[in-house]
Amino acid sequence: MYKLVFKRWIDFAAAFLLLLVFAPILAVVWFVLYRQNDGKAFFYQERPGLDQQPFRIIKFKTMTDARDDSGQLLPDNKRITKAGAFFRKWSLDELPQLINVLKGDMSLVGPRPLLFKYIPLYNSTQLRRHEVRPGITGWAQVNGRNSISWTEKFRLDVEYVDQVNLWFDLKILFLTVKKVLISEGVNQTQDRPMLPFDGTN
Repeated sequence: MYKLVFKRWIDFAAAFLLLLVFAPILAVVWFVLYRQNDGKAFFYQERPGLDQQPFRIIKFKTMTDARDDSGQLLPDNKRITKAGAFFRKWSLDELPQLINVLKGDMSLVGPRPLLFKYIPLYNSTQLRRHEVRPGITGWAQVNGRNSISWTEKFRLDVEYVDQVNLWFDLKILFLTVKKVLISEGVNQTQDRPMLPFDGTN
């Protein structure tokens, strides 16, 4: 019953409350990034959600659109700004996803929404990560994020799908807050970027 009904209600109420609480911080981050990115404070990208249905994820734009001489985007660590790095360190760039939670695209807790290009590379077990709404945080995120392999990350995602319940969600949220406060494994874009998933790693 929790997974099918109550989780969505709790997500909606919690996201609404958190948006109100974080409104001043959201306004400051928006202003800084709006000025820094020539009026583009948000980053939008289509991602697969529940049952692989597409939705547009919303994040704060922490990287510039700088390109090389051939027109290709520069590596992430060349495009992230000082303010962007700070906001990422404290996971403030993720806060706009509370809007995705309100809309029903996402949950507070669930497997992180990745890219559509990975779906053909998943095996049948890994595809099960789409049996629930994707989350702002998840079981894999509090167990290593970029420091673990894709195989382990997907194993943890499916483990979450099989065990989802209120207490498990509360545990993940508690561990998320703890990791953000001590800046443990929250974002490693500058130091150790996660290699793209190729179906084997």
